[in-house]
Amino acid sequence: MIGGVTELLSSAIGWRNKCESTRRLDGQVVVITGANTGIGKETALHLSLRGAKIIIGCRDVDKGKEAITEILVKNPKANLNVLKLDLSSLASVREFAKNVSLNESNIDILINNAGLGMCPEWQTKEGYEMVFGTNHLGHFLLTLLLLPLLRKSPKARVINVSSVAYKMGKIDFENINLRNGAYNGITAYSQSKLANILFSRELSKRLGPNSPVTTYSLHPGPVKTNRSRYMENKSLKAFYDTMTTLLYLRPEMGCQTTLYCALEESLDRETGLYYNNCREEKLWDNGSDDKSAERLWNLSCDLVHLEDHLKI
Repeated sequence: MIGGVTELLSSAIGWRNKCESTRRLDGQVVVITGANTGIGKETALHLSLRGAKIIIGCRDVDKGKEAITEILVKNPKANLNVLKLDLSSLASVREFAKNVSLNESNIDILINNAGLGMCPEWQTKEGYEMVFGTNHLGHFLLTLLLLPLLRKSPKARVINVSSVAYKMGKIDFENINLRNGAYNGITAYSQSKLANILFSRELSKRLGPNSPVTTYSLHPGPVKTNRSRYMENKSLKAFYDTMTTLLYLRPEMGCQTTLYCALEESLDRETGLYYNNCREEKLWDNGSDDKSAERLWNLSCDLVHLEDHLKI
């Protein structure tokens, strides 16, 4: 367990790159999950400064409104809206997508940013392991529900915020919910972050090289957030919080690779790749396993009960 945390902390060394793109997003629509706090809120601020309309999806609408108020202080001209989205409830995901579809004719950028860190052995509304259900299944369903709107844009991007923790991950297809004593927080988190990457790769493959929709996954960097808030091991939590306070980035730096994937002009010609510190990074074998990616896709379709007309 300590080794896993050390792996995450080691990524703090040498984290300096920033998104240098000057691209404007005037008139474009950007959907960001979990943009009421942390990296997501900083991403929303920066993209609003580029002229984009921002739709924030978050579980607590009041906190989303507070985030909008804070963003408006820094950018009084920002165009922002918040809609309720609980990624641990597939019904909520469907309702959010329905509400977006009623109000928007297209989406230019979807940023699957929200994420749950290490937590107790909880379950989603549908009974799936909470971290996998929230971090992967919720975003999987959301992306496919919004794909028709993404396809209406001349050039759209789907960005999945993963983590270097994928390197410790394994998709346990025989026990995807990590039951019967298999559960621990790091195992669950790393499985979900690996799933983000495999989903991004498989989505790119299924969309094909001529699709107007391109996909990207990324490690946002070692960022100081509230990811440890549900850790049950108090000693590990204390160690994690101390080290992150000393070494980790503030959210305004932690959003740079997300901004890079959203804005960088050279990425118009790339899809399905993984980025770290504002540059492409070669994936470990578990992150480039296309057979696992296809298997995960098919399993995810079954778990979210995806309608036939949404399958690709």
